[in-house]
Amino acid sequence: MVVLSQRQDSMCSEAFANLIHSVLTASSVGKQHTSLDKWSLFPSLTTSKREGAVTELQIAEAVALVDTLQNWTVLDKIIIPTKNPDKKFVFGKGNFQVLTGETFMETQSRILKERELKIRNALEKLRRKRSLLRTQRRKREFPIISVMGYTNCGKTTLIKALTGEAELQPRDQLFATLDITAHAGYLPSHMAVIYVDTIGFLTDLPHNLVESFSATLEEVAYSDLIVHVRDVTHPETILQKATVLSVLKNLNLPSHLLDSMVEVHNKVDLIERYKPTEENALAISALHGHGLEELKQEIEKKILTATGRKILTVNVNLEGPQLSWLYKEATVQEVEVMPEDGTARVKVIISSSAFGRYKNLFPNSKIFMS
Repeated sequence: MVVLSQRQDSMCSEAFANLIHSVLTASSVGKQHTSLDKWSLFPSLTTSKREGAVTELQIAEAVALVDTLQNWTVLDKIIIPTKNPDKKFVFGKGNFQVLTGETFMETQSRILKERELKIRNALEKLRRKRSLLRTQRRKREFPIISVMGYTNCGKTTLIKALTGEAELQPRDQLFATLDITAHAGYLPSHMAVIYVDTIGFLTDLPHNLVESFSATLEEVAYSDLIVHVRDVTHPETILQKATVLSVLKNLNLPSHLLDSMVEVHNKVDLIERYKPTEENALAISALHGHGLEELKQEIEKKILTATGRKILTVNVNLEGPQLSWLYKEATVQEVEVMPEDGTARVKVIISSSAFGRYKNLFPNSKIFMS
């Protein structure tokens, strides 16, 4: 197909010669059919009404040049008037359908449906990926701690302080975290845990975004503990707390997960002599490290209760595999070696399932409950 627009610029001839040169070059790699559109190749040129003979002459010139190429054929010819790209539209009424075979609305609808399908496929892949990650975490039995709160309340800064992850860079902007991110850390007992940084809440979230926002919080349902971070310097901190609690209740979370939630009052370094009025709330400054040790102790206590982990002291034979097994499958806190008989007393934090496996593997091992 040869598609030509009407031109009056002297630049057209030179540009068209360059076009033919590119066609000649392309013919060497085996192309046999082409569509020439002078409007699309010269968008900076303006259009004007000229005599029909000029347009016909341009078409004839193009056809003649294409006919000189071996195995090339002009399938059709059409003249489409165009307007200056600076104006509101390019194609005249009905021309878009002539060129594409469908109306503009049909094309727009098709593109939107294709985009929606791609987004849905991407979301499904994301769900499968999250499900796989959850399965892997459950297999390794890492406790999961979801850190929640309004945007700019200091969630990421807190996670950076708790994990020591230098790559984490908090940003003072809305939706700095657009999806959940997971970060490994250790509690005072050396127990490995995973902190999940969720998307920040936003006041007066548009109604059409509520469902999408809530979908990003699905991961919270698989947590062992929730840490709710509040910016106590914010003038609406009490209203923000009510909003967070309302959203969590609407997620139909297990009651024990809501009851065990740890409330953290952040940025207390900006308020002189701050003391929490809410019962069991912990005052901290994630930026300066104030109150973090108390927070870690509280998190550890809640995690032990939520996950059913036990604190045991086990007598192991140093020549056997028990000690290496405990290092791999449990959290070893202390090892007291008794060289006179080649044994050691090992204090561990161990999950119920791992404890059951240990007893099956080493039935003669002496175990003392702490």
